[in-house]
Amino acid sequence: MNHSDQWKKKLSKEQYHVMREQGTEAPFSGKYWDSHEKGMFVCAACGAELFSSDTKFDSSSRWPSFTEPANLEHVVLKEDMSYGMKRTEVVCKRCGAHLGHVFDDGPKERGGKRYCINSVCLDLKR
Repeated sequence: MNHSDQWKKKLSKEQYHVMREQGTEAPFSGKYWDSHEKGMFVCAACGAELFSSDTKFDSSSRWPSFTEPANLEHVVLKEDMSYGMKRTEVVCKRCGAHLGHVFDDGPKERGGKRYCINSVCLDLKR
């Protein structure tokens, strides 16, 4: 079984599309976009701790938004030039899953970053 088949077996069709093919879930569709539950958001593919609910904020972006990762060593930031835009992709360092993008339009008093992350990439551990 090749690496791609292993991921297809482990992930849902939507998770595979977002996490392995750099897709994006539909706006307002993810289970965490408007969630206010407390805990640690982990990678749905490998369980790496990614974002604390303490850094989650309502951004009106239609996807879960965070001001910073729980641990900078658990994410990799990559230049993304897809769709004719220059963006910064957020990737899980442990498994290489595409998580979303980071933008410079977050709360200024909290560092100014908005990590816009797809819900399907996350599990919440309480």
